[in-house]
Amino acid sequence: MLRIRKLMMACAVIFTAASCSTTYQKINYIQDATPDMAEEMTISKGILIQPKDMISIVVSSRNPELAQIFNLPRVTYQLGSGTTTSQGSSNSNGIMGYSVDNNGNIDFPVLGEIHVAGLTRWELARTIKDMLIRQNLLKDAVVTVEFMNFKVSVIGEVNNPGTYDIQGDKITLLEALSLAGDLTIFGKRDNVTVIREQNGERTFYKVDLRSVDLFQSPAYNLQQNDVIYVEPNSVRAGQSTINENNVKSVSLWISIASFLTTIATLLATLIN
Repeated sequence: MLRIRKLMMACAVIFTAASCSTTYQKINYIQDATPDMAEEMTISKGILIQPKDMISIVVSSRNPELAQIFNLPRVTYQLGSGTTTSQGSSNSNGIMGYSVDNNGNIDFPVLGEIHVAGLTRWELARTIKDMLIRQNLLKDAVVTVEFMNFKVSVIGEVNNPGTYDIQGDKITLLEALSLAGDLTIFGKRDNVTVIREQNGERTFYKVDLRSVDLFQSPAYNLQQNDVIYVEPNSVRAGQSTINENNVKSVSLWISIASFLTTIATLLATLIN
C-alpha cells in the first residue's frame, strides 16, 4: 500500500512539473534572451509620411510677422458656431493641419506644392527650412512638423482592445500591447499578427513574442494605422463550444482523462 502511495505521489509530481513547463513555454515573453548580454539595436528611421496623413507644420522666426505668412491660421471654435477653412483641418488645440493628397503632396503657403510622401517629419522640416533660406524668404526659420493622425489599433485577446492615438512618432509593438492592457491568458504569444497598409499594399507580419527575434521584425516599430491582432489559443477556442457554466475547456478534460488513464494503467501493472 505504501508503495502504491509513493507511486501515485511521483506521478502527481511529474504531471505538475510537465504542466508548469508547458505553461511557461506558452506564456512567458522573450524566453531565449541571454541575461546581461548587450544586443545591437536596429535604429528606427521613424515613421514615413504617407498619402492621406494629416500633419501640422509650424514655422517660427525671431520676426513673428515674417513667419506668419507661412503658417495656417489657428481656428477657435465656440459653442453653437464654427469656422471652416479650405486650407486644412484643425485639431482640438486649433492648430491647422495639411492633408497629404493621393500623390503624396501638400500645398504649402508661398512655396506651393511640396512632395512629402516618403519623408520623416525631420526630413520634411529640413526640406522646408532649406527652401525658405534658398529663396531668401526667411533666414532664421525654425520648422516643426508633427503627425496629427498617428494611431494604431489592437484587437483580439487583449484586455483593452481599441484604437489608440499616439503622441510623437514612435511606438513599438510591445508598447502598443501595453497600452491595450497586455494579452489575456488566452492570447497566443507565438502568433501575433501586425497588419500594415503602405504604398498601396497590405502586408501581414507574424511575430513570436516569446523570441528575441521579435526585435528584428519590420513590425516591431509600428507605423501609422497598423492593426495588431492577437489570436486566441486553443483553450479560448474550445470555450466557444461549451456552456460557460460548465467546465471551461475541452483540453482540460482530455488532460484529466489522460492522467487518470495513466494512473489506472500503473496501478493495474503493480497489482498484477
